[in-house]
Amino acid sequence: MSTAQPPGQEGPAQRSQLWNLPNVLTMFRIVLVPVFVWLMLADDSRQGLLRWLALAAFAVAMYTDQLDGQIARRRNLVTDFGKIADPIADKLLTGAALVLLSVLGELPWWITIVILVREWGITALRFVVIRYGVMPASSGGKLKTVLQTVALVLFLLPLRYVAPAVPVVALVVMLAAAAVTVVTGVDYVVKAARLRAEAMRAR
Repeated sequence: MSTAQPPGQEGPAQRSQLWNLPNVLTMFRIVLVPVFVWLMLADDSRQGLLRWLALAAFAVAMYTDQLDGQIARRRNLVTDFGKIADPIADKLLTGAALVLLSVLGELPWWITIVILVREWGITALRFVVIRYGVMPASSGGKLKTVLQTVALVLFLLPLRYVAPAVPVVALVVMLAAAAVTVVTGVDYVVKAARLRAEAMRAR
């Protein structure tokens, strides 16, 4: 007897794959993005309690990013949904933080634009070349993620009025993150071109 599901319907196996812990954490991270946005806009650079709550929301979201990946690999729960939703969730969170900091006048717009163009451009490129193979994250890409995260946390810290050096350090780290972001972006483009060329030759 066939176990195939009618079009548009999901069986228990598909539902269990979707509603596993890593995917739930990814969806939770996406839900945290509008919460983070609201807290940042409500604080409006006053750097009060709402800013601390925004920082907490950002930190929790970033932690779930590490946690869901570890759980997915350890328990063999990697799914197609997770492969697509996880990087989108990451880009939504960091993108929202960058745009909000620029809107509030705390981060130059050119840095935000450079980083976002690279991030979304490389994400789109990954989907384009996936038919030829998977481009794994490089050590430079991991360094880029660390630098961006540290810089954003420093920018989000509501210490501008009590520790004026913090925004200066944050800007220096963010400039380093932007530089690594651009360099690794070029590297991914070169790798994508090589991957496509090798796949075409193998045909």
